[in-house]
Amino acid sequence: MGEFFGTDGIRGRANQYPLTPEMAVRIGRAIGIIFGDANGGPPIIIGRDTRRSGKMLEAAVAAGICSAGTNVLLSRIIPTPGVAFLTRHQGAAAGVVISASHNPYEDNGIKLFNQEGVKLSDREETQIETLIREDASDALKDALGNQVGSIQTMKGSRKKYLSFLLRSIPADFNLNGMKIVLDCSNGAASAIAPNLFDTLGADLTVLSNQPNGTNINYECGSEHPVSLCRKVLEIGADLGLAFDGDGDRLIAVDESGTIITGDQLLAIGARFLYGRGQLWNNVLVSTVMSNIGLKECLQSIGIRHFASDVGDRHVMEKMTDCEAALGGEDSGHIIYRAYHTTGDGLLSALKLVEAMKEEDRSLSAMARFMTVYPQTLINVPVNEKPAIATLAPVTNTIREEEQRLGDRGRVLVRYSGTQQICRVMVEGPTKEAAEQSAQNIAIAIADAIGQ
Repeated sequence: MGEFFGTDGIRGRANQYPLTPEMAVRIGRAIGIIFGDANGGPPIIIGRDTRRSGKMLEAAVAAGICSAGTNVLLSRIIPTPGVAFLTRHQGAAAGVVISASHNPYEDNGIKLFNQEGVKLSDREETQIETLIREDASDALKDALGNQVGSIQTMKGSRKKYLSFLLRSIPADFNLNGMKIVLDCSNGAASAIAPNLFDTLGADLTVLSNQPNGTNINYECGSEHPVSLCRKVLEIGADLGLAFDGDGDRLIAVDESGTIITGDQLLAIGARFLYGRGQLWNNVLVSTVMSNIGLKECLQSIGIRHFASDVGDRHVMEKMTDCEAALGGEDSGHIIYRAYHTTGDGLLSALKLVEAMKEEDRSLSAMARFMTVYPQTLINVPVNEKPAIATLAPVTNTIREEEQRLGDRGRVLVRYSGTQQICRVMVEGPTKEAAEQSAQNIAIAIADAIGQ
């Protein structure tokens, strides 16, 4: 991670450094210089989620890109994976998303895709950071007169993305008779997700699809599925599907109101593709945060497992290295590489219901393929982010807890790439053991660097 880029773009409190309009212009200018073409080349596409600050930052980033002589196409409110698709489909120079994903509405961010619809490499991020720090205007020959980029609104952007999603399933596929509850998190999926599942004939109940600029992710969506669980039970639905604010994550709820995690969705997807002979090289990629139970269930049927760093761009890099068709994170970022270049909550939802329909089994029955080890995750607010290895009281506590758990659990401590917190994840033989170890480590971190 650099000065500006975290695990998924640039993120922070909207209208505070580095997400002020002035900085957004500089960031846009740097994007225009790196990816644009001042000689009438392809445009850069910008999409956003439903946050109040989205239009402000969209305008500033667009202005910066135009100042570098590159044209801009605005796709307006659309899920992040929709921008990745449109970038490839339209032959754009790059794609930009104004979103802070699952964060509260006060936050915002800038995510980037290259012309292939893939999130940026470390090298590309470093190039942009260098221009931002040095002020990209110093590297820019003034674009004057008709060399200044123009801004246009793309027509039918959501319709094109919807058509792409429908092409990922058989032409005669339908959800007639399947009762589904959608939670759109008052975010970018609020319009397109109900349209998608209605087109397929599902008996729909839709929650949190009335965005007002300040209710995105508020007690709803993939981060807060409690209301979804209640609604599934209340109406006797077959399943519930929850997206996050920018629509690149999926968390499901089975017919009993039980939350199905991203790791379980990966297990279901891997077995489904494996049975069809479509799991390339019999490999699944997930992150170091994945539950122990995922690797165990894969091994039971001969699927190999590879672990990547946290962040779906790192998952994609590892998938490319080992030629994997499926990969993702327990948070619900899932990449079906035969169809897309990034995590896509709506695509993942389609592949899940396709597997349910083909196997004619309930979601709870399919989820039993993976045994979930008790896991505790504690987010500790911190003032700074020194290397964990330099904090002796913390490393000593981690070592003690690892010895206590032995081969019946594991400990993972890492800083968030998007927030000022340190994540403590512990798996153990029991819920109580995992919670106790996590609490002991969290206390040590709070004592050393806590807010």
